[in-house]
Amino acid sequence: MVDHFSDAFVKNPIVGKKSKNPQLRKWHTKNLERLPGLKFMRTLWVCEVSGGPFKFTATKPGTTPLGLEEAHRDLRISPAEFDEVAAELGRTLDHFKVPKAEKTEVLAAFAAHKDEVTAGHVKKG
Repeated sequence: MVDHFSDAFVKNPIVGKKSKNPQLRKWHTKNLERLPGLKFMRTLWVCEVSGGPFKFTATKPGTTPLGLEEAHRDLRISPAEFDEVAAELGRTLDHFKVPKAEKTEVLAAFAAHKDEVTAGHVKKG
């Protein structure tokens, strides 16, 4: 499931390699060598929110703990972009026929991090 989601995310025109957000576009075209590690971290996260036994711990590779806010700050993810990632996750869960109750739990766990992930977004105006 995480492979499918991660690959769909890269191809998504709103948040992937053709995103209007230059930071997201750059990550999805210039940093794809990091995708296997990111898939591993996403797998741990899904395992944890679905009852374990594995635990997700956000880290900066090889050094210190790094929370979601700092890990995503430079990507300047907007609330609408976050929502598109959530929609992609929902489509992935549907693809694998995840039951409604479990899908709702995973999406709620994902949505709980919206403020952290979008903290770096600079509002225009």
